[in-house]
Amino acid sequence: MSGLDTTALARLRTAVESDIELGRYDGAVVLVARDGEVGMLEAIGSSDRDAGRPARTDDVFRVLSVTKALTNVLVLAAIERGHFALTSKVADVIPEFLGSDRFRGGAKTAVTVKHLLTHSAALPGTPYPLPPLELGDLAATVAAICEMDLTGQPGAGVNYSPALNHALLGEMVRRTMGGGRRLRDVLRAELVEPLGMTSTALGAPRAWADRIVPLRARFEPGGWLGPEDIEIMNDAVHEDAEMPWVGSVSTVGDLFRLAEMVRRGGELDGVRILSPAIIDRATTLQTGDALNDLYTALAHAEGWEPAPANVGLGFMLRGEGIYHHFFGTLASPRTFGNFGAGSSLFWVDPEKGLTFVCLTAGVMEEAPNILRFQRLSDMAHAAAV
Repeated sequence: MSGLDTTALARLRTAVESDIELGRYDGAVVLVARDGEVGMLEAIGSSDRDAGRPARTDDVFRVLSVTKALTNVLVLAAIERGHFALTSKVADVIPEFLGSDRFRGGAKTAVTVKHLLTHSAALPGTPYPLPPLELGDLAATVAAICEMDLTGQPGAGVNYSPALNHALLGEMVRRTMGGGRRLRDVLRAELVEPLGMTSTALGAPRAWADRIVPLRARFEPGGWLGPEDIEIMNDAVHEDAEMPWVGSVSTVGDLFRLAEMVRRGGELDGVRILSPAIIDRATTLQTGDALNDLYTALAHAEGWEPAPANVGLGFMLRGEGIYHHFFGTLASPRTFGNFGAGSSLFWVDPEKGLTFVCLTAGVMEEAPNILRFQRLSDMAHAAAV
């Protein structure tokens, strides 16, 4: 196709096949597109190696933190519709956020929507505010977060929040634009159905059970997240679960539609979800040269140079410089996207008009996962000619 080197795309497929043969993960569905035209859509390896199930392009994955991208879009839509603003205080929408002890909630009055979207709210870095099998109850999860204290001053630093920030953001959307609906129904009505994302949901519908890829940890215990922390999500992300930070399911094709909508300035196939103005703001660097505390700790453990956090409004950005990064070393600075623990990724390089989506079966530990996606991302960038 015009603008993509088929030889480079073939090398990308070979690289994934090699990874699978080496047992790094079980399989992958990979998409590469240029200016909206798909040049590669491949299902490689197994969706479930233990069951001997081959990968298919319509496989439905628990996409973990790529869920945040869906929540980001709902938050941006709520802002555009005047329900709240980037400068709105969380406590103005969720009064109980200050906690039940009036002597401990003072600093929390300063936390804003922007702080949540940029991972600078100074909330604890825990991935589980409740036992994992209770996380699907959004009201209970938000209640638990409201009783937590901050770990610092809002806006003073960046620490990637696996759960808390987007749980609060999802609840803010539900309360302001939900009209009494559950968050899952808001997502379906305001984003999933208008965009024609036919295999995306908050929670894992039982009707899709034969298409859903199980989460299998392909790493040993001992890291920040253990195998049990990953595999428990097979049960936690069930049909009725509402976990707007980690609890959605989707396909490569559906995530491509989401990415295309953002790449095109908020519109796809004549349906406008967001305005160009808010897309431009959301994909512009908001965190300066601040480091990301969570990933800085990982970089030190691996002997890597720590990288800037490079956060927009909910979307992660590539930024300037050469350092380890999910989006590769060849991406333009405003490349944006999101990633999920050890397994899922999408990004858009707006300068090249290039889109990459990769969902994998067999979850890797995070440092090897970064190296894997960096290598595959660089190979995708190299296909743009």
